[in-house]
Amino acid sequence: MRVSRLLIVHHTPSPNLQAMFEATVAGATTPEIEGVEVVRKPALAATAVDLLEADGVILGTPASLGYMSGALKVFFDLVYYPCLDATQGRPYGLYVHGNSDMSGAVRSVEGITKGLGWTRVTEHVLVTATPSKDDLQACWELGATVAAGLTT
Repeated sequence: MRVSRLLIVHHTPSPNLQAMFEATVAGATTPEIEGVEVVRKPALAATAVDLLEADGVILGTPASLGYMSGALKVFFDLVYYPCLDATQGRPYGLYVHGNSDMSGAVRSVEGITKGLGWTRVTEHVLVTATPSKDDLQACWELGATVAAGLTT
C-alpha cells in the first residue's frame, strides 16, 4: 500500500493557534485513517522539496493586519514557481485565527492557492478569540477530512 504524505504548513505564534494546530494534527493522525504520513513544518522552515513530496497540504495562519502571516507569505514566495506545475490539483485545507475580520487573510491565501491550481477540499476554519470546543472540533475535522481524502 502506498503511503500518502500530508504536509501541514503553519505559523503558530500564540496559544490560540497552538490549540488549533494540535487539533488539526490530531484529526489528521487519527488511527482510523491509515496510509497517511503527516509532516508538520513551521512556515519559515517548509521548503519546495517538502511541498513537492506532499500529496496534500493544510495551511495554518493568523490573520495579521488583514493578511496572512508574513511567515506563510514567505513560504509561498519560496515555493510558488518551483512548485507551480508539479502541484496542480493538490488538495488543501486552511485554518485561520484572528481577533476580528479575517477576510483579507483568507482572500490572500485563496488567491495564491488558485494561482497554484490547488483544490480546496473542505470549508476553511475561521476562529476569533479563544477557540471553543466546537472550533477545535472543526479543526480536528479539517485535519481528518484532508488526510482521509489522500487515502482514496
